[in-house]
Amino acid sequence: MMQNPENPQNAARKTPSRLRTRLMAGAVALGVAGVLTAQTIVPGQFAFADAVKVDVAGPADFSPVVTAVQPAVVSVRVKQEVEPRMMNFDGNFGDFFEDMPKDHPLQRFFRQFGENGRGERGEPRGQQERPRQYGMSQGSGFFITEDGYLVTNHHVVDKGTEFTIITNDGKEYDAKLIGADKRTDLALLKVDADKEFTYVKFADSAPNVGEWVVAIGNPFGLGGSVTAGIVSARGRDIGAGPYDDFIQIDAPVNRGNSGGPAFNMKGEVIGVNAAIFSPSGGNVGIAFAIPASTATDVIMDLKDDGSVVRGWLGVHIQNVTDDIAESLGLDEARGAIVADAQEDGPAAEAGIRSGDTILSVDGTRVDGPRDLSKIIAAYEPDTKVDVAVWRDGEEKTISVTLGKLEDAEKQVQADASKADRTSLDDLGLALMTTSEAGVDGDGVVVADVDPDGPAAEKGLRRGDRIVQVGGAKVSSPSDVIDAVRAAEKDGRKAVLFRVENNDATRFVALPMKIG
Repeated sequence: MMQNPENPQNAARKTPSRLRTRLMAGAVALGVAGVLTAQTIVPGQFAFADAVKVDVAGPADFSPVVTAVQPAVVSVRVKQEVEPRMMNFDGNFGDFFEDMPKDHPLQRFFRQFGENGRGERGEPRGQQERPRQYGMSQGSGFFITEDGYLVTNHHVVDKGTEFTIITNDGKEYDAKLIGADKRTDLALLKVDADKEFTYVKFADSAPNVGEWVVAIGNPFGLGGSVTAGIVSARGRDIGAGPYDDFIQIDAPVNRGNSGGPAFNMKGEVIGVNAAIFSPSGGNVGIAFAIPASTATDVIMDLKDDGSVVRGWLGVHIQNVTDDIAESLGLDEARGAIVADAQEDGPAAEAGIRSGDTILSVDGTRVDGPRDLSKIIAAYEPDTKVDVAVWRDGEEKTISVTLGKLEDAEKQVQADASKADRTSLDDLGLALMTTSEAGVDGDGVVVADVDPDGPAAEKGLRRGDRIVQVGGAKVSSPSDVIDAVRAAEKDGRKAVLFRVENNDATRFVALPMKIG
């Protein structure tokens, strides 16, 4: 069993540095503006008064940490079944073959497979038995228990049929997949072997920005590679999923490092390396790791029953911008606005509806959609929670019994064909009724958008269906104009449009001036 290193920092040589600067000022002539006095600090100058002494303690080398934790880091080799790509000529080549010159290079091809695209035995090509094809991918991982449980990424093991673990001493072990969670890109494997593996533990606290970090993994198949850097940022949202909360590090990380650990100087895992930002495909000093706090909870669930169970509210949500906050009468841009409450979902059944802005859950403040997703996911299904929403200019609390997270899609399509149009020039919109557009459902259809107008700036496009304006349902272009003018009379600087298209529902805040 591995023991965490006894604070390798203590063994590292400390190199304190001191920085002292004095306040400096000067006289500068600014033409007709006159002369500045010696006490004036010109913007752009650097001025420090008795700068605080900074003692910087860093490791002289990382070898104590690496020596302690490296045996726990492994390479993960995954065998994957590959769907063969083939050309399937469903028919015969008769006329094409006959018209082809005899010395044409393709003559040999057609003779081999038969004039009608059939094999020598007369079987249609699409029906001939083909051997299965397999591919091989590689990643990294690390043991978290002495009996062989190890962590890696979901995308490393995805579609895998066989898993092989290569330890730091070159030994290979077969592993089985216990479970994987696509939403957080984490997976748990298990090696059954008659031995105790060296393992590492997740850190209990989040790292500080600027803290040293060591990454160990299998980049480009080079197992056991060690790189070092610092924590560049925390809480990064890179668009990977609803629970993005990545740690950004600048330790060199490349393809093959996925699933490997990022360590602090105590030998604790602060994150699981999962992604890099790279225009070229190689390291440019921007890598992202799943934080230990997220990994701990997910891996615990996977170890229990091979899956992750999350609470489900049943809403499509979006960020509250300054424009939307103004249109709703909120004092600041916060919360998550409900674009759509899914039919038969927990939120809809409890009375939450489109246009509500969720401000908190059980007293926990919601600053944006990502916060709400993480808060709800942390609850077990069938848990009753109090959801505070902003509706009609006031806060209201609604009790909701959460369901089990499931994927639900709603498809709304609009074909903005040519028809009579009513123009809202100041918004940059041309609208028509759904019957004119040949579309089922409520609302009005966007027939055209001025590329230089406010609507285009906010992302409206031809074919969008506007179903509500300022909280009121609309069924004709004149309804839209009336709703906008009503909002203007109330002193609003913007009005909220509920817009649907394909499988998405969203809110857009537009300025209200109409000629």
